Amino acid sequence: MSRPAYVTSGRYAPPAARRELVAVSADGARLHVEEHGEEGAPAVVLAHGWTCSTAFWAAQIRELAKDHRVIAYDQRGHGRSPAASRYGTDALADDLVAVLGSTLAAGERAVVAGHSMGGMTVMAAAGRPEFAQHAAAALLCSTGSARLVSEALVVPLRPGRVRTRITGAVLGARAPLGPVTPVAKRVLKYATMGPGSAPDEVEACARIVHACPTGVRYAWSEVLAGLDLEANLAALTVPTAVIGGTNDRLTPIVHARGLAAALPHCVGLTELTGMGHMTPIEAPEAVTNAVRELTAHLAGPTNPIDPTNPTSRPNPTNELKEKTP
Repeated sequence: MSRPAYVTSGRYAPPAARRELVAVSADGARLHVEEHGEEGAPAVVLAHGWTCSTAFWAAQIRELAKDHRVIAYDQRGHGRSPAASRYGTDALADDLVAVLGSTLAAGERAVVAGHSMGGMTVMAAAGRPEFAQHAAAALLCSTGSARLVSEALVVPLRPGRVRTRITGAVLGARAPLGPVTPVAKRVLKYATMGPGSAPDEVEACARIVHACPTGVRYAWSEVLAGLDLEANLAALTVPTAVIGGTNDRLTPIVHARGLAAALPHCVGLTELTGMGHMTPIEAPEAVTNAVRELTAHLAGPTNPIDPTNPTSRPNPTNELKEKTP
């Protein structure tokens, strides 16, 4: 029997959701969504990155659910969201606004946090009216808006066409990742994590990343290779915090600094010394605290869900699966 696609014990084991539902995107893609915490609490929406899943946010979900309503979803083709026929930044934006519309009532606002491709999702959706309606603040974590392949440091060569070409071939490889072995974990740690990452952190990341289907991983790698969302930054006008690891080889700290300089309303840049690309797992407290600080921007007119009034639930026709703690 194969091992599950995430660790099942320790601080990186995903907690059970209070409620699960399926959000349907503009093109009919079905997205697995889960909610944690209690209705009526300040809302947080979490968008994970390339080759990951909701399990990647386990540490944040466990802490934030104590006093927030935490909404996490699997990007199309990842986790429990089926593969789709369309991949691209428009699809990322469509999917995020579908999740917002399926989980937040009219006028209800949330902190929207994205890691890596999840941060690119936030940027892609920034100009959408649905995003403006529901986003009170945003967190961009270990992400970039353009030049991802040319500025990546995974291949230890000088910047230039040769490094860019080799990097593109490595990140866009069609070969399956295979089982999680000691060698595979060393490779993953080198490419995506800081040198001081603990074994449980590496194990948690490896289980999640290796579970991503090969075809989905490749399809999204092509999207990321040509990514250019710099024009979208002007539309991201909500208070936005930026986090990056100084040892990030996939989206080096230059990306975080560039985002902080370009955003219309950047409320802080946090550079995590020695951390790599997987900051929500490598530095869980720092990421959780950044979300908590942003919830101060949730004050204002809202239309919270009334548990006694079924009509106050958004999109009540979505498929729901209730879970008791």
